[in-house]
Amino acid sequence: MTEALIVRGLDKTFTKPAVMDLDLTVHAGELYALLGPNGAGKTTTLRMVAGLTKPDKGEISIFGVDARADPAAAKALTAWAPDEAMIYDKLTPLEYLEFVAGLWNVEPKAAKARAEGLLAKLGLASEARRRCEGFSRGMKQKVALAGALIHDPKLLILDEPLTGLDAAAARLVKDMLQDRVRAGGAVILTTHILEVAERMADRIGIIAGGRLLAEGTLDALRAQAGEGKGDSTLEDVFLQLTATPEEAAA
Repeated sequence: MTEALIVRGLDKTFTKPAVMDLDLTVHAGELYALLGPNGAGKTTTLRMVAGLTKPDKGEISIFGVDARADPAAAKALTAWAPDEAMIYDKLTPLEYLEFVAGLWNVEPKAAKARAEGLLAKLGLASEARRRCEGFSRGMKQKVALAGALIHDPKLLILDEPLTGLDAAAARLVKDMLQDRVRAGGAVILTTHILEVAERMADRIGIIAGGRLLAEGTLDALRAQAGEGKGDSTLEDVFLQLTATPEEAAA
């Protein structure tokens, strides 16, 4: 099985430790959900994988490329989409996507074709030539996602990708993510919507206090949490694994 992402011994401290001795692996053809309470270290982890935050120590490999030794090559294989869309409001979606494609040295003709295809898939074809400044948050989120995909990355890193999306838009995004996984890419995402992780993720990692507490399929997590019943939800398992000692004893 091809390993899309390998993280070993990852550490990051700001005023206090944010991520500590973190190990995780994501396989090609897999959607991996990284879950945890607020402040658990999820976004810091994703930012280090994306090359936006420098780890204090540890190793990151993306499809066999050492991300710390060759960050440019690793970034060419990845895409990062944060929970707040960062796009240029004065550009149209088509202009924005062609601009981002140019940064990745995508040939202009191919860039335009990819941009038009992505906008069509995301239901934005009719808005392709309207400035983004008048768009809703959900529309801007879809444009940002298209920008992340324009250079056809192999590893997609998403922080709360469904934030601000209505049900129809969320379904479009989920379908696109599943398509990329089926095509042999990999997706690692965070979400506070546990039902989304339960339905979509091939494997789930649960992080708290900067440490990975448990990892695996939902059935494997049930076993690790001592929830032997097959009908235990991911919410049940998540709350059991992330409970403080005081909460667990209550």
